[in-house]
Amino acid sequence: MIRILLAVLLAVVPAARAFAGPSFPQGQLTDTVQPQAYRLDLTIDPAKERFSGKVEIDATIGQAGDRIFLHGRDLAIQRAVANVGGREIAGSWRQRDATGVAELTFPEPLPAGPVTLAFSYDAPFRQGPAGMFRVKVGADWYSWTQFESIDARSAFPGFDQPSFKTPFTVTLRTPPGLTAVSNAPETGRTLEAGLEVHRFATTLPLPTYLVAMIVGPFAVAEGEVPPTPQRAKPLPLRIVSPRQNAGKLAFALQGSKEIVALLESYFGDSFPYPKLDQISSPIMPGAMENAGADLYGDGLIVMDAHAPTPQKRRFGMVVAHELAHQWFGDLVTPSWWDDIWLNESFANWMGYRIGDAWRPDLNIRSGALAEGFAAMDTDALVAGRPIRQKIAGNDQIDGAFDSITYGKGGQVVAMIAAFMGDGQFREGVHRYMAAHRYGNATSADFFTAMAEAAHDPRIVPALQSFVDQQGVPLLTFRRNNAGWTVSQSRYAPLGALSPATRWGVPMCLRRGETRQCSLLTEASAAVTIPDTGPGTGPDTGAGPLMPNAGGTGYYRFELPGADWDALIADAGSLTGGEVQAAADSLAASMAAGRSAATKLAALADKTVYHPDSYAADAATGALGAFAGTGILDDAGSRGWRRFVTRLYRPLLARYGFDPRLGAYAAENPERAQRRAQIIGWLAGAGQNQALRKRIAAAVRRFFAGDGKALDPAWYAIGFDIAIAQGRLPTAQALVDSALASEDPVFRPIALDAVAASGSRAVANWLLDGLRDSRLRASEKRDLLRSITLTTATQEIGYAWLVGHFDELTSDTGGVFFSARLPQLLARFCSVARADEFARELRPRFAGKPGAMELERTIERVRNCGTLRERRGTQISAEFAALK
Repeated sequence: MIRILLAVLLAVVPAARAFAGPSFPQGQLTDTVQPQAYRLDLTIDPAKERFSGKVEIDATIGQAGDRIFLHGRDLAIQRAVANVGGREIAGSWRQRDATGVAELTFPEPLPAGPVTLAFSYDAPFRQGPAGMFRVKVGADWYSWTQFESIDARSAFPGFDQPSFKTPFTVTLRTPPGLTAVSNAPETGRTLEAGLEVHRFATTLPLPTYLVAMIVGPFAVAEGEVPPTPQRAKPLPLRIVSPRQNAGKLAFALQGSKEIVALLESYFGDSFPYPKLDQISSPIMPGAMENAGADLYGDGLIVMDAHAPTPQKRRFGMVVAHELAHQWFGDLVTPSWWDDIWLNESFANWMGYRIGDAWRPDLNIRSGALAEGFAAMDTDALVAGRPIRQKIAGNDQIDGAFDSITYGKGGQVVAMIAAFMGDGQFREGVHRYMAAHRYGNATSADFFTAMAEAAHDPRIVPALQSFVDQQGVPLLTFRRNNAGWTVSQSRYAPLGALSPATRWGVPMCLRRGETRQCSLLTEASAAVTIPDTGPGTGPDTGAGPLMPNAGGTGYYRFELPGADWDALIADAGSLTGGEVQAAADSLAASMAAGRSAATKLAALADKTVYHPDSYAADAATGALGAFAGTGILDDAGSRGWRRFVTRLYRPLLARYGFDPRLGAYAAENPERAQRRAQIIGWLAGAGQNQALRKRIAAAVRRFFAGDGKALDPAWYAIGFDIAIAQGRLPTAQALVDSALASEDPVFRPIALDAVAASGSRAVANWLLDGLRDSRLRASEKRDLLRSITLTTATQEIGYAWLVGHFDELTSDTGGVFFSARLPQLLARFCSVARADEFARELRPRFAGKPGAMELERTIERVRNCGTLRERRGTQISAEFAALK
């Protein structure tokens, strides 16, 4: 009714979902209108389906005109006016496209100069973690905001792009008794018209995507980060989480204090904002660096000191990553989304670096290499993009948040930092931060700061060659009289043709104790490296060549057969990073049709006792990836099980196994993690029946009421075994238990175990029951993901995906879900299936954020099918021969 009455003042035009023509900006707005300050006054009751707001934006108009382009998506605008020189001029609002580009037109030109735009509106809460979303936890409703990349426009009208950094003054009106959180400290609270009014201090300059507004009956743990050499006063710190998590916030409170201090030391600068809230949500799939109000998934920060090692590792890495953003991303912000790599690549590197400094016993830093090598599998595809990608339209933005930006970008930063030296690299960071404090910057600004710090004109071109080009360098070594000749090319799997590419590769080699680094800029070069330590080289007793010293280089390598054999024979002397690099390069060689499974198996034999838990399973994991494609025949599968059993059974005797809660709580984290990996291999791929029976008995006791019978470290393998034995009835009971729980560890693991069970009956039952009101929207999508990524049920998942395509690609799917949807099909392995996806899905993804990811998926599926057709028989025979 109110919208009809106000139609005289404002013509509200329905959103145009398929607007054709170039008459409005498809991506970046111009600087014709520049916002100077926002005042947001929102009424938020999470128990309702909609929220409302009044927004004022002070702006400067650079050129007189009768229209303003800005952003607003699915907002029911009741009033939009421009206040100019004491006059109020009513405007007409129109949403021009599905991404939320909006047009505000006026009956007369607005003059150049200052203007205040004022809006009244309401909008729906979203179900997934994008925009302003709400979730019922237990009996209570909560709401959060997640605005990166372009979802602030679904919560309030504004200029939603990172180049516009302004102060925000936020007021939140809520039902009495609820906690409200925003970016700045709360300055006052009053009761007005039955609502509690929370007023917050004006923020320092922020882009829209970093604004936070959180409301609910939260549990709050309060503390302070003590003063540091960079900060004279204590920093107020809170952990804010749904009330069911009240008893598990102390770990995050203490850990956050320590990580803030480490970051201040690295940056040589105090925390940039007046307070820090660390907030959690049960459906947030990752984390978000809102200035002074970081948001995390519950499982990332809700835990106690006895949590499993992987959960503590994730805490250290992710919290360090998000808090590093408070400087690198929030304090200094990219001007546009094509430079988002500056944020994410650097923060990814910092997450592992500072996380490792926080808890060296968790071996967090090795995870950076694992992530970087995993990114190479994506980067090796012809379809894709470089780290820095020109983004012309809004529909391309979410595609920039992928493993190339995070995994490749992080390892490239690590490689350049290692080559420059830590001191020079840090000096470059300090120069960059000082020059653009509370402002915006570009890649060119970062490169300039690095060049000034490096005092080496080759560094920036080398860095740019990795940032601005797609692909993985392959360094191929061949023996010559004095040493080796190394040539660079772009790596390609079997059957693929990659374009010729040249990099400036910071190449670090090692033989024995000698480490030698140089910059490979030519197509080939001669290298010699003396050996200064014992080794088992094939000819003279010299140590073998390790072509990626420390494993920090973003490249793969190929060696002559004798050099590979020597490196594998001496693998016990390799660092953890070098083992990961060798395993990745051998697996890549196998995927290219050059190497054999027997070499990876030999490396697994030599490294399974390595003290670095990432390295100890690197080669076995690479073999397992081939086994998981479905390429192996029955004999190959039997050989694989036999090999896993032979490799890991002696380790089980050494490490022992007790499934009870806290049995290894006092143990070194790396040892505890190694045990978990051993159990996973033996009970999973090895199908060790005695071990599976023991775990199954512990699961039965756990569900019979003995909460101490099963430690969370064994939930995943335990629930998998229980479903395999009890089938559909057990799966149904486990889903009921999960949905009755708000435990941030148990609930997602239980649901995933059911979805990934490989049972067609279970998969069909789950998909038929996705309308169960107890399931959250994000959980429904996670169930579909696991069903479709499991080989035995992938056809069921694919059929459901196709039948519900429009629903899945709507903008309510949460953070980047639509852009990543094609990844669900990546486990298919068939040339014919790749052709089918190209034929059937390309038209449906055209113009959508997932278009590029679909091309990657098609290529992955085709590459796997090609390997299967050309080498499947040989690979199966190699696995069958494993002892």
